[in-house]
Amino acid sequence: MIKKDLIIVGGGSAGIAAAISAFENGIKDLLILEKENCLGGILQQCIHNGFGLETFKEQLSGPEYAQRYIDKLEHYQLDYRLETTVLEINKDKIVTYSNEKEGVVKVQAKAIIMATGCFERTPGAIMLEGARVSGILTAGLAQKYLNIDGYLVGKKVFILGSGDIGLIMARRFSLEGAKVLGVAEIMPYSSGLNRNIVQCLQDFDIPLYLSHTVKKVIGKDRVEKIIIAQVDSQFNYIENSEKEFECDCLILSVGLIPYNPLIENIVKINPKTKAPYVDENYQTRVPGIFACGNSLHVHDLVDFVSLESSLAGKGAANYLKNNFKKCKSIIIKAGSNLNYIIPNQVEVANLETDLILKFRVKKPLQKSQILILENDKVIKKIIKPYLLPAEMVQIKLPKVLLEEVNKEIVISVNEVE
Repeated sequence: MIKKDLIIVGGGSAGIAAAISAFENGIKDLLILEKENCLGGILQQCIHNGFGLETFKEQLSGPEYAQRYIDKLEHYQLDYRLETTVLEINKDKIVTYSNEKEGVVKVQAKAIIMATGCFERTPGAIMLEGARVSGILTAGLAQKYLNIDGYLVGKKVFILGSGDIGLIMARRFSLEGAKVLGVAEIMPYSSGLNRNIVQCLQDFDIPLYLSHTVKKVIGKDRVEKIIIAQVDSQFNYIENSEKEFECDCLILSVGLIPYNPLIENIVKINPKTKAPYVDENYQTRVPGIFACGNSLHVHDLVDFVSLESSLAGKGAANYLKNNFKKCKSIIIKAGSNLNYIIPNQVEVANLETDLILKFRVKKPLQKSQILILENDKVIKKIIKPYLLPAEMVQIKLPKVLLEEVNKEIVISVNEVE
């Protein structure tokens, strides 16, 4: 059986950044496994700019951003396999993969980093009503068809969901000459970044229907019409609120889910995020198995994916060099108005600097206070002018503060007058 110090599953932005970081921290015997025929992941089909502002202080397209990391990986001569499917990972960290050249291969790894990204919710996942005809696609798939394959999937398009990929595709369709009839969002607020709402909808006079969803899809062989309707606070249809649109394509931008089937039976999964619980080094509850990027939680900026994954790579290197200390572990819980919190626990002795916490709020909040609580006592308060579900929030907790905590802290958010 082949033996490797480190296996990275996924060769997208997270996997490449993690591999480079692990190498720079002393781990030379590593292998990246990527299912597609090139490195870079979803970035290769994101031909719009806006990437790299945090990392490189300039605007890059997705492929340009990916190439910066790929060039570094090639410079280091790191080992990777393309068109390779990981079939199984067991609790002993044996990775089974397959590709056309090698067949089925088993590798005994000392550590594993999961960087498998996320997947899009489908028509079945949201129980879309009406005919199952051609012309219904997820936003990411439509993006691949248009930007990679050069195929315009529709000329009269309606988009369900205001996620960032859906908003970007509204602009992309418009630039290619298609008519985007509108965007419906079931929530009373958009789930995309404000800049994308302005640049992708308002600049092209594309209407946004908040608190609306698709009630029915009509068509024989292909989408011919859709009916949208307004919903109340319980997501029930409001009577006589229907609007009908003639279209040949319905694009779904209705959410992303971290992709973790390979480890869901061997690590503890958070039922809210569908991703593993992790510590300050992005290590799961199974020693030596790490998770980062969109397979851990969905990011709004790829720059944050790269930064987080670099920390995971460094964490894996420290694990392999037996640098982890165990002295006082603190549990971190998501409190009021939070969807999740990352990380979920911290070993204070392993912190080199401040701890960065990441979370998303459940709903838009105006002037708010972020409260760090120990036994219902506020030990730190941070004021924010506004918080949006579309934007991942990052806060720093000083190491000296955590050294005073006994067992557990809760992060909550409340609006203030």
